[in-house]
Amino acid sequence: MPPNVRSTTPGAFAFAVGAQPSPGYRLRRVRGRGGFAEVWEADSPSGPPVALKFIPSSNTTMTARELRSVQSFAGMEHPYLVKTHDIWSIPGYIVICMELAEGTLLDLMMLYHNDFAQPIPTDLLCLNLWQVAEALDFLNSRWHVREGRKVGFQHGDVKPNNILLLSDVAKLSDYGMSTATHGPNTPCPRQGTREYAAPEVFAGYQTDTSDQFSLAVTYHVLRTGRFPFPPPPKETGKAFVRPAPDLGAVTDTEKPALLRGLAPAPQDRFPTCRGLIGALIEAHGLKPERDDDGMWRLVKDDSPKNGSAAHRKATMPPVTTPLPNNRRPASA
Repeated sequence: MPPNVRSTTPGAFAFAVGAQPSPGYRLRRVRGRGGFAEVWEADSPSGPPVALKFIPSSNTTMTARELRSVQSFAGMEHPYLVKTHDIWSIPGYIVICMELAEGTLLDLMMLYHNDFAQPIPTDLLCLNLWQVAEALDFLNSRWHVREGRKVGFQHGDVKPNNILLLSDVAKLSDYGMSTATHGPNTPCPRQGTREYAAPEVFAGYQTDTSDQFSLAVTYHVLRTGRFPFPPPPKETGKAFVRPAPDLGAVTDTEKPALLRGLAPAPQDRFPTCRGLIGALIEAHGLKPERDDDGMWRLVKDDSPKNGSAAHRKATMPPVTTPLPNNRRPASA
């Protein structure tokens, strides 16, 4: 059991299948545990099952930060952001009620590696990450009003297990590490999952493209089953510098986009997350377009720049060993 997941408050709610943390909500099964929260699938009083995220109220720092993030995101409507339905308190916990997903992109990667001995198909991977890129660009843009001023939000913890799958749609979740940004650089002492974090995060600040760096790492992990960098040391000072990324497991057509998304200097990255994923989509000879329902799909790009150049057609990288358990961040 990860630390801080269960409340130390006397008389705290007792978890069990069938228990009701609120009238009409009946716990079915655990869906994930992380360093600071536990997620259960539950029946709801009306409608489909939901996900209930339990945050120990005894951890006042984490609880306050999570509540502030939930309040900031509660009014946002976007097709690729996980919806929060409600929030309440019970003895020992704050409970956040969200739409229930079928799994995460990390689950999907492990399914393809373990059952089919291959990476996630590139068209499916690129479509899912294009959806996530749309959500990130929506969050990152400084048009959200918070405390009377317009701000953007850096998610702060973009990684495969924070991307949920609902049917064929990928949605970004878990906003507990989000940071409101007022300019190109915003002081931020918190770090998300270090293997995915941008270099500036180790120096104590977020930039407009910090999430993009994490998205580029996420693409590489899901595409190849491994990180493009060795794990950072447990103790990193502000002068910590990563080595150059090892992109030997991807095709030559993918490397330019990934190198730009993983640029150490924030200003050298793409202006938007869609710029990064769009370049990767193009590297696979595809292009995004909306269907009649307004949802994104990827189709073959037959324009001259792609159709007449056979060398632009990407091939599957070799299957590599999936991430070992001790390098897989917890899913809650």
